[in-house]
Amino acid sequence: MTIRLMLADDHRMFREALRGPLSAEPDMEVIAEAGTGAEVRSVLARTQPDVLLLDIALPDVSGIEIAREVTKRYPLVRILALSGHADRIYVEEMLRSGARGYVLKAAGGGELIAGIRAVASGRGFLCSEVTRLMMPQMIDDDTRSATPPLSVLGKREREVLRLLAQGKRSAEIAAMLGISSSTADVHRRNIKRKLGLFTTADLTRYAIHEGLCSS
Repeated sequence: MTIRLMLADDHRMFREALRGPLSAEPDMEVIAEAGTGAEVRSVLARTQPDVLLLDIALPDVSGIEIAREVTKRYPLVRILALSGHADRIYVEEMLRSGARGYVLKAAGGGELIAGIRAVASGRGFLCSEVTRLMMPQMIDDDTRSATPPLSVLGKREREVLRLLAQGKRSAEIAAMLGISSSTADVHRRNIKRKLGLFTTADLTRYAIHEGLCSS
């Protein structure tokens, strides 16, 4: 299934820089672009993409307002915020307004592509830097609409996290997964870095929140 994308950003050069790599993905197609809020409204009236990559800082209207409108009028269009703003308030407002995810423009292309696939499939996604910003509040309040992005972890990292949450030490994890202790330690460090969680207690709470401990 091809994910049909629309790019909404006021910088044409930025849109052009994104279009090529995204179109090169076998499951993605850029079908529309817009540089202003008015253009977003006009283009969406003619074509409804699967995922709208939406900047917050549009020249005529805030992307937050556009997100509210799109969520109300086009509920099948899933929004992924793509922004230069790394402030908590912007993330919270975009998520409250209907965005399924938030990726910083400074993030790597791999995170953007992962974010697109996540929101296209109905899941939430935050890039790793935004995760570090938001995680403490997310863990303390399970009723928040944003879902911590387990998708930032690879398959083996999820296995390691699950075992960590079960109280296993690196040597035990290594033996259970058939890897060296040093490799287990590397996975552990990468998990902490990606999630912005640096104590076993926080990692355990996160794993429980994500249902890893029941799998």
